Amino acid sequence: MPITVKALQKAGPDQPFRVVQIARRDPRPDDVVIAIRAAGICHSDIHTIRNEWGRAHFPLTVGHEIAGVVETVGSAVTRWRVGDRVGVGCMVNSCGRCEECLAGQEQCCTGTNGQARGMVGTYDSTDVDGTITQGGYAQKIVVNERFVCRIPDALGFEEAAPLLCAGITTYSPLAAWNARPGSRVAVVGLGGLGHMGVQIAAARGAEVTVLTRTLRKEGLARELGADHVLATSEPEFFKAHRASFDLILNTISAEIPLRSYLGLLRPRGVMVNVGLPPEPLDLPMGSLIGGNKVLAGSNIGGIAQTQEMLDFCAEHGFGARIETIGVDQVDEAYDRVVAGDVRFRFVIDTSTF
Repeated sequence: MPITVKALQKAGPDQPFRVVQIARRDPRPDDVVIAIRAAGICHSDIHTIRNEWGRAHFPLTVGHEIAGVVETVGSAVTRWRVGDRVGVGCMVNSCGRCEECLAGQEQCCTGTNGQARGMVGTYDSTDVDGTITQGGYAQKIVVNERFVCRIPDALGFEEAAPLLCAGITTYSPLAAWNARPGSRVAVVGLGGLGHMGVQIAAARGAEVTVLTRTLRKEGLARELGADHVLATSEPEFFKAHRASFDLILNTISAEIPLRSYLGLLRPRGVMVNVGLPPEPLDLPMGSLIGGNKVLAGSNIGGIAQTQEMLDFCAEHGFGARIETIGVDQVDEAYDRVVAGDVRFRFVIDTSTF
């Protein structure tokens, strides 16, 4: 039978969060029920629930940075046992049969599964039964076992939760473009995504430079592993640092002068973007062709790579830098995220329901 749990939900984009009872689906044979211990706040949660992307389904519970403990397992579950420490990220299902799924790129699923088309997002997405998924700002969640990752014992629930989005979002492109010893990597921005990008790039052995508007966060950046911190607001900045980097990881959603940033790349360099600007950016094709440069995007990562990322972070002794809040502080936390007043990720302690 369906499971009833407490959750934070909004009835509309201009409404406050309220604690309500929601129904989780009747667990299927290949499902696990997870008692959620911590849920991170991602900027995508804010965009979605404020309907800034114009497609939210209300009432809605968001949250796709989920850490907790397996409470029960279905009769066909083989990967998990009661008591396992686990996490759930941005997706909870896919077709499992298409070329992308078979290649471990479930986030790029091109198939269908019941009424779902492509990847099923953890919230505000059409599930296989036609219902709209509800996210992790809740006491429990029911998930197909294939979309659950193991949280290593070395990571606490609170510092692990944001890794399920912010961690994999930055780990995947750094792995894809082979950040390594000898690589000159620039990370644009030092927020929830950027602070993970710096730690991961540094742990991979790259020479890491943080590009930020001012030097206000220089001490924090160096504490996270940055070798250099540069202020992009300085006069002649782009001219002075032309052809300096092999890889630029752009973690911000603000509009940027793309031509100027591409000029920071060395020949055959790559600029990969994980933020979503509100408006299209002008692409000067000559800035790519002249130096055989690449402009790329990256969307989270597959489940196997997400597990790889969690193990990597545990092995290198770091997680997300977080501020823990109660369920009654989420509205305020959203305003602080938008204002840039968080270092570096808010995490909801679900014991406060």
